[in-house]
Amino acid sequence: MSRLTDTFRNIFKINELRQRIIYTLSLLIIVRLGSHLTIPGVDAVLLSESMKNASSDNLFGLFDLFVGGAFSNAAIFALGIMPYISASIILQLMGAVIPYFQKLQQEGEEGRKKITQLTRYGTVIISAMQAWGVTVRLLNINVQGLPIVPEAVQGFGWIISTIIILTSGTMFMMWMGEQITDKGIGNGISLIIFIGIIARFPVAVYEEYQLITAGQRSIIIEIIILAFMFFIIAGVVLVTQGTRKIPVQYAKRVVGRKVYGGVTQYIPLRVNTAGVMPIIFAQSIMFIPGTILSFFPDNEFLQNLARYFVFTSPIYSFFYALMIIFFTYFYTAIAFNPKDVADNMKKQGGFIPGIRPGKQTSDFIDNILTKITLPGSIFLAIIAILPAFVAGWGVSNNFAQFFGGTSLLIVVGVGLDTLQQIESHLLMRHYDGFMKSGKVKGRR
Repeated sequence: MSRLTDTFRNIFKINELRQRIIYTLSLLIIVRLGSHLTIPGVDAVLLSESMKNASSDNLFGLFDLFVGGAFSNAAIFALGIMPYISASIILQLMGAVIPYFQKLQQEGEEGRKKITQLTRYGTVIISAMQAWGVTVRLLNINVQGLPIVPEAVQGFGWIISTIIILTSGTMFMMWMGEQITDKGIGNGISLIIFIGIIARFPVAVYEEYQLITAGQRSIIIEIIILAFMFFIIAGVVLVTQGTRKIPVQYAKRVVGRKVYGGVTQYIPLRVNTAGVMPIIFAQSIMFIPGTILSFFPDNEFLQNLARYFVFTSPIYSFFYALMIIFFTYFYTAIAFNPKDVADNMKKQGGFIPGIRPGKQTSDFIDNILTKITLPGSIFLAIIAILPAFVAGWGVSNNFAQFFGGTSLLIVVGVGLDTLQQIESHLLMRHYDGFMKSGKVKGRR
């Protein structure tokens, strides 16, 4: 305990680190405040009444979890940061199939700036489309015959102004995420999602407590279910943190009077190289059908189709799992390039015993990476769909969404990354970190 206290004391001794943490917390507070500022023209009292009877087992309930309740509050930050993530996914997918975007990815800093600019343009377009869906949804919500958007307010002007407000809210959140990454403690976009999920935890716990005290839940059965789920997730997380080490031999080289090489090093290949990004990517894509269907609230066929996109639906879980597996391979290919590794080894005089340098080494590494990524992707998919099964066993939807799957992985992963960022600042200035080993393993 004293070690932990000393570590926190050391954090505030470092002026730069202290300023970065305060700056990050200030922007996150703004994010939370914006999640409670209702869109102009919406009756907040009627909206609150409508949310009391609203179901949380649909995709909107899951989306609301990621934006920290801003969606159910009809707040100016109702869209959250998800449009930006969706735009990033689209640009990265284009980089894999379209030569122009492939060229941009290979142009270094200039290419990165161009891709960032295009991502922002894409964010505006996606935000505007989703904002339009939100206006359609709000205009069709009635409480005891009274619309939550008064008839005197309804009209083309209100729709346009709401689209502008929601789109601006997303762009402002995107800017804050970039500022946290540059001037804060890093991982700005992930921290915004993290704080939104954490903000819903007290509400979820309180709702579950009310159900237990009302006799609608058996506390013993619920504890057993949650403990069982926790051990499954803990086991899967431990497995996905595993690595496969490939030995690399460096031949001896004599330059003048100095001898280089003659040692064996190891390339660690992680079972889960992609971290939680595949889940975030897949979740963003799964929000798209629900957004499109929200444009047609009066169409009976489309609304029946929307039932298949309830997060407790087996069909939803199946496609969600497939997308996670796909994005795990996709993001791994982006984060780890076997060809670059093989070329660097060849330049430095390294080789894998029994494997020729160059293309054979690249193919060998790629083959191993493909094999160990499969179980990692399957384990991620299992974690992501666990809340659907837990909700089926009687746990409330809000609590199941928070405690399991996507939410838990994001909270743990982003938490470890943040600790890793803080730890690096401490170690650079010769202070002890949070762990005795002086290293916190983040999800990267």
